[in-house]
Amino acid sequence: MNNKVFIAGPCVIESAELLDTVAARLSDIREALGVEIIFKASFDKANRTSISSYRGPGIDKGLQMLSDVRSKWGLRLLTDIHEAWQAQPVGEVVDVIQIPAFLCRQTDLLLAAARTGRTVNIKKAQFLSGADMRYPYEKAHEAGAREIWLTERGNMYGYNNLVVDFRNIADMRQIAQTVVMDCTHSVQRPGAAGGKTGGNREFVPAMAHAAAAFGANGFFFEVHPDPDRALSDGPNMLRLEDLEPLIKTLI
Repeated sequence: MNNKVFIAGPCVIESAELLDTVAARLSDIREALGVEIIFKASFDKANRTSISSYRGPGIDKGLQMLSDVRSKWGLRLLTDIHEAWQAQPVGEVVDVIQIPAFLCRQTDLLLAAARTGRTVNIKKAQFLSGADMRYPYEKAHEAGAREIWLTERGNMYGYNNLVVDFRNIADMRQIAQTVVMDCTHSVQRPGAAGGKTGGNREFVPAMAHAAAAFGANGFFFEVHPDPDRALSDGPNMLRLEDLEPLIKTLI
């Protein structure tokens, strides 16, 4: 197997049919290329821009749907939590618990995720430097996390836009063995599409290759068979059909 980690899946759980379509493709790519692919989808998008935006099926139904993906396709799973109480039930189902960027300083959330024994993936906040991520890392480490990943997703220097300083990846490699580049959230334009987030998916491949040059050894892609019809993050998501060619260039 290639030693790089790839995380991919739809932004939010829309339906069992969508999960099955994406998981089938990821399973095929895993076998064809000999790479580790972890399936990602959120059961609740608690940080949507608008109150009217779709959030997901909720924790109970969502975890069951993720469990079904594992049973059918044998893929490892990643999902995010927003409240400390969610860590324990989520840890019973998934392999990697993700801490959202805006919540990466929330001590109780980090401690709860770490105590599950699962891998903890901490996304770097849009207002922190790579070096600042030492402190969230230390919180999870002190609480007993056996494996901690750090993820770059860009910084906000003004309104409705993100900028990636790729030096953050090199800085985070001094802290964690696995540093992931979130290649799709980093091309977002937060809140720039009239009550929802816009984005520029055409820049996703360049984000991945630039991150690799700076030492990233994990790559996160939100994918969808029809991003323009996705219920969350469509403008920055990669088309499912474009994932395998991109992974080939990264390995």
